Amino acid sequence: MTAPTLAAPDTTTAVLEARDLTKHFPVHGRVPGAGRRLVRVGRPAAVVHAVDDVSLALRAGTVTAVVGESGSGKSTLARLLSRLTAPTSGELLLHGHAVPRTQRRHLDYAKTVQMVLQDPFASLNPIHDVHYHLSRPFQVHGMAGSGSDLDDKIAAVLERVSLTPADLYMRKLPHELSGGQRQRVAIARALAVEPRVLVADEPVSMLDVSIRLGVLNLLADLRDRDQLAILYITHDIASARYLADRIVVMYAGQVVESGPAVEVTDSPAHPYTQLLLSAAPDPQRVTPVTLRGAGAPPSAVAPPSGCRFRLRCPHAMAICAEQTPPAFPAGDGHLGACWLLRDGDASPAVLAQGTKRVPARTSADGATPHIPAVPGRPSAALGTGEDTVETGRGEVMSTDEL
Repeated sequence: MTAPTLAAPDTTTAVLEARDLTKHFPVHGRVPGAGRRLVRVGRPAAVVHAVDDVSLALRAGTVTAVVGESGSGKSTLARLLSRLTAPTSGELLLHGHAVPRTQRRHLDYAKTVQMVLQDPFASLNPIHDVHYHLSRPFQVHGMAGSGSDLDDKIAAVLERVSLTPADLYMRKLPHELSGGQRQRVAIARALAVEPRVLVADEPVSMLDVSIRLGVLNLLADLRDRDQLAILYITHDIASARYLADRIVVMYAGQVVESGPAVEVTDSPAHPYTQLLLSAAPDPQRVTPVTLRGAGAPPSAVAPPSGCRFRLRCPHAMAICAEQTPPAFPAGDGHLGACWLLRDGDASPAVLAQGTKRVPARTSADGATPHIPAVPGRPSAALGTGEDTVETGRGEVMSTDEL
């Protein structure tokens, strides 16, 4: 029986789909006698495997989080979905129709799929004010109208990201804004053309911890109020749990696990996801942390055979070096690419010999990592199995009481 594809696209409801997206960057060597100058000679002998056969679907009114450490291919995937980088192979589908690789209708695509970059200060021109930055998308896409109409549109989009009163911000330069305000301007610029998909590449990683939550809540509001399909790129699995409806875990350019956010964080189906969770800061943990896996990510130029995580995996078996694991079901809508799941066991914490079990819901030191609740959505201290809901009135109650 053929195993399902990780993060398999749903062709009936997806706004944007990626099917088997692959991106390899050529590596060029140095020619003897050329000194330090980089020279391209003929066809490159090696490539960087940035993204390999990634499929996912972004649906209206949902947030899909892509989680992984640096170098896992998250940002390259974001650029592929935004068409800032051309794929080596694979295809994109927008509203069920294949997106041509030509640039003829690139503006139409950009109007539907917008991107928010990681560093708001770098993404805004320091010599232009907020009014200029927000006027450009209206002008480029032929939506500017007259002078007064344009000002009204800019004011409306500023209010949409909670920068009020709008007149206070229109003539400010980027350096006159806080980090959170700059990122809200960047989000407003992306929202100006009324996109249906928002690709947010680590939008809070450059912000102070005290203001990250406000930006995450803004993204959640855009999902719920405007029914946007949002891709949230992050290395922080705790914030992914807080914001996302679904989580996709990437390692060394490949998807190793995907599923509902609560399911993935409560019952991780891949040893790498367990490693991420054990490394997540937890103020309630009092014992030393023992990470589930050692070593460093493999070379992207010469990735290992079989499972790319096997060199760090505490449960590695012979088959892990011989064959790349397909996606095995690990729950309702939950998939994991791990050979420990091939017999239908939903927990890869079964050791290689298949005898001893390590509870999947606890970290290696026995602690139960805590991830904060999002208002109106389930949240559990990982490992407790006790779902709670924050009511929005400062109360937290068990779902059994609702």
